[in-house]
Amino acid sequence: MQDKEVISTLKNHLNYSEKNISDIKIFINELLKANKKHNFISKSTENIIWHRHILDSAQLVKFIDFSKGSLSDLGSGAGFPGLILAIFNNNKDFHVKLYEKSPVKRAFLKNIIDGLSLKIEVRGNVYDEFIDSDYIISRAFKKLEAIIQVSREIAKKSHKLIILKGQNAQEDLKKAFKKEKYDYKIENSITNEDSKIIIVDFKK
Repeated sequence: MQDKEVISTLKNHLNYSEKNISDIKIFINELLKANKKHNFISKSTENIIWHRHILDSAQLVKFIDFSKGSLSDLGSGAGFPGLILAIFNNNKDFHVKLYEKSPVKRAFLKNIIDGLSLKIEVRGNVYDEFIDSDYIISRAFKKLEAIIQVSREIAKKSHKLIILKGQNAQEDLKKAFKKEKYDYKIENSITNEDSKIIIVDFKK
């Protein structure tokens, strides 16, 4: 998918505004500059950043109700998917937290957030505090079992866990849910036919 096609999808199917797209372009520009010094994203994906990273992250807006509540992104890295979702969010009462333990990545995220005047908190290690969010999302944090453990042990009891996973999603779910069963569904990713989006409902 070409960049123009991705931008069209963002606007026409995911309801990203012109201002959102403009902010994403600024973010991409800064990320590619920073990537020369730090390997925030694989060099091989720089040319396909709109499809591989932006659209992959942005598609999660379909599963989030931004009218109320909050969102925590585990292991946000260079801002995927949390920052891309925060750019979409226009509700000042909906809080977004990006958890990233790397000081270099945290500094980059704060720089982008300040430059775009976004309302986002950048936090450190996920395991250092209780996560009080309605949505917990993850794209490249840890294995599914470890993410489920975070949801179960250090997050508020009632929340939705949304995880972008590769082709082994079903196998990973079997391993993660060996001991305890949770309500979940699997959605297809719009960026890769082998990739899946796992949505787990953690109830009180």
